[in-house]
Amino acid sequence: MEIVVALIVVAALVAATAWFVTARRPGRGPELEPPSSPRPGGITLAPPRDEPAGEVGVAEAPPAPEVVAPVRPSFRDRLGKARSTVSGYLGSILSRSGIDEETWEDLEEALIRADVGVGPTTEVLDALRARVKEQGIETSEDLLEALKAEVKARLQVEDRSLRADEGRTNVWLFVGVNGVGKTTTIGKLGKREAEVGRTVVMAAGDTFRAAAAEQLGTWAERAGATLVRGAEGADPSSVVFDGITKAAAMGADLVLADTAGRLHNKSNLMDELRKVRRVADKDPGHVTETLLVLDATTGQNGLAQARVFTEAVDVTGVVLTKLDGSARGGIVVAIQAELGIPVKLVGLGETVDDLVAFDPDEFVDALFATT
Repeated sequence: MEIVVALIVVAALVAATAWFVTARRPGRGPELEPPSSPRPGGITLAPPRDEPAGEVGVAEAPPAPEVVAPVRPSFRDRLGKARSTVSGYLGSILSRSGIDEETWEDLEEALIRADVGVGPTTEVLDALRARVKEQGIETSEDLLEALKAEVKARLQVEDRSLRADEGRTNVWLFVGVNGVGKTTTIGKLGKREAEVGRTVVMAAGDTFRAAAAEQLGTWAERAGATLVRGAEGADPSSVVFDGITKAAAMGADLVLADTAGRLHNKSNLMDELRKVRRVADKDPGHVTETLLVLDATTGQNGLAQARVFTEAVDVTGVVLTKLDGSARGGIVVAIQAELGIPVKLVGLGETVDDLVAFDPDEFVDALFATT
């Protein structure tokens, strides 16, 4: 019996020793403590646990996504096709050591092919000849720089901004023939104006084209704008006035009004536009811009459209769309020279951010770039 008891005691001592050695072994964490003594009431508290540093049980917030500002399209990148129409002539000029009559012929051909028009081209070259004589220009490189300076000077205007008077129900009317991009321009411009904090109402005044109101409605949703439309074939003036009334009631800053554009040479359409213009300017409306939308690819035909619309309504500026396509670009000079109407916006692509303010210096440098 004593032997059995002795064996039990030895076994207990061995187990206790093993436990103590294990608890004190380096690398196995902090020294283990025996269970705490019971507290009153029979509740035993577990020993506190040491949390490793940096492992607190709170998930870190993911990093905020980086906000990337839209990249403004470059005139130089988007006018590649337009530049290709004149690059051959400019290259031929640069290949000569001096300025001769053939140089002037190449310049004339380049400007006409760029869609500047015969009249404006003659005026530009006459002024350029005088500049060359006055400044003593002798090299082809200096001649092309003088050409750029002359065209830039002819495109300068005091103000190209879009006017909107504070505290008024401003109305911007959009006119032009079908297919030039009026509705899309309104949508892009409406989204841009909404992003800078203006409250926008879009009036679907083109009641003769069923798809126009649907298209404008899609843009209104994207821009967070209010759409006012009428029945197909309804009086466009009444739809525009309803839009103005709605805007005034809700305290909106801006009404963007679409109009019909069936054929620019139809007198009834011109009469209709005159009526829309008169109605839109009645209280509470306040027309601050009448923008003529032109397709740049139509060339000199666009100039003919501009003449007709200018006679019908007081056009305050031009929006030139599709300048990144097969347009030759020089129509900008022709419009400014013959009608005195500034180009205020240009379309350099399909996205919202591709509708940009017209920059004459950047435009001329891009159109007549030689490298």
